[in-house]
Amino acid sequence: MRPCFYSEPSPTAQAPLQILSPPFSLFELGDEGGGSLSSSLPSISLGSLVMEEDNDNAFGKLPDHLLVEIFVRLPIYEWGQLSSVSKHWAAIFRGESLWQTAIARRWPFVGQRKRWPGPIPRGLGRRRYTALYVSEHVIALDGEIDELVGHIYLYLKEQLELLIMPPPSNILHGTIIDQFISCGRSQDKAHELASQIWLAVINNLEENEHTFLLLKRIAQEGDSFLPFPYSRPYKVLWRVFEKLFTDFRDCFNHSDYCDIMACAKSRFQPIPSSWLGY
Repeated sequence: MRPCFYSEPSPTAQAPLQILSPPFSLFELGDEGGGSLSSSLPSISLGSLVMEEDNDNAFGKLPDHLLVEIFVRLPIYEWGQLSSVSKHWAAIFRGESLWQTAIARRWPFVGQRKRWPGPIPRGLGRRRYTALYVSEHVIALDGEIDELVGHIYLYLKEQLELLIMPPPSNILHGTIIDQFISCGRSQDKAHELASQIWLAVINNLEENEHTFLLLKRIAQEGDSFLPFPYSRPYKVLWRVFEKLFTDFRDCFNHSDYCDIMACAKSRFQPIPSSWLGY
């Protein structure tokens, strides 16, 4: 049974906007990045690589650039184990060469521009790889790969997962809109992409006390009279209430339920029957 959370968050100062490390491990993303080695390289497995490194034999003596070429051809889910084999291999996975090589191999069409305008920076190789993966697999872009979308997804997810409550959602939404517009997107496109990112992040938040309190706070935030595209998307607010009344229904006490239902009725008519009943 899902635990119920009745405690209120302690009052704290709002955290400044910041960029944190990726919210999930690349080594858990799956094996789509893998592939067979070229004919010029021997057939290898993770087990053989680990054994060779432990024995200080062939693979242990290869120069870093050849190790990088081997590693990027192995499935992503094995990279975590590879990086823990030795300090030498761990340093390779912390460096830029492996990630830039992996990006060039998987997304050869991606440019090498290191900076773009706006409040959300691009980051180094590992973050770029994560952002590109998110753009390809998490955000539905009809087959398009948009690195900027991936970076904004990471930024928003990190902000919403801060241990102390993040800035109000309208500030985060405004930051996202500013980033898209500064990179040349139209207002309509910026609003559309921001909505997609919000929905993807909300759908991928863990079901825990922090998420319950976060969604409850977003639901109770007053509507600011902001012009398009800075106004909060209707379908995002709908999804916030929907998750509260479905995924977190058992976490409400009676007072909370009545307060959130009153907020829902002030925004949406009619209220879905699945939201009703405490």
